[in-house]
Amino acid sequence: MRWDSGYSLIGLVVLVLSILAIVEIFKSGRPMSEKLLWTVLILVFPIVGLIIYYFFGRAGGPKV
Repeated sequence: MRWDSGYSLIGLVVLVLSILAIVEIFKSGRPMSEKLLWTVLILVFPIVGLIIYYFFGRAGGPKV
């Protein structure tokens, strides 16, 4: 196993989570402007954007 293969796995996980979040955003009943803002945030700042969306953007927030 090459040492950088872990980074590829992390990238793949972030990509899948980003796609799932964007699909969830566009299925929601939010106004289109909010949908676009959340999508841009996730695309520009993938990891930080996902964390912010998970804690502040989802309807019920995290189930802690």
